[in-house]
Amino acid sequence: MNITYNEAAKALDNSIEKAKSLHIPVSLAVVDTGGHLMAFARLDSVYGVIDFAVKKAKTAVMFGVDSDTMGTIVSGAGVHGYGMLNSNEGLLTIAGGVVIKNQEGKIIGAIASSGGSPEQDKEIAMAGAASISEI
Repeated sequence: MNITYNEAAKALDNSIEKAKSLHIPVSLAVVDTGGHLMAFARLDSVYGVIDFAVKKAKTAVMFGVDSDTMGTIVSGAGVHGYGMLNSNEGLLTIAGGVVIKNQEGKIIGAIASSGGSPEQDKEIAMAGAASISEI
């Protein structure tokens, strides 16, 4: 199953609310299980974090784990970490990319935030992802 546009919009809206409550200018990206962009918002963030948000979301959905978890895996890979980071047109393995699961626990996409600290980005993305698993 793939995330629908309405689910992607709901996740995006919830993450936007969280980012605004924290007063953080971020970019937010929602992707489907194929890593294709479903929804995007730029909340007055700097241009450079647009790509970060998309890559964090793609990294999470491609490997089925949050982007920071993938970072832990890559950092433990030693010399092979370079190849892992540069696979799939580049991964971004810092916090802020979160898998989105449906009520049955199946991954249906991912959402990512970029522009805040890694902890803030993860908190913002988790707000969006949680809104879908609660439907």
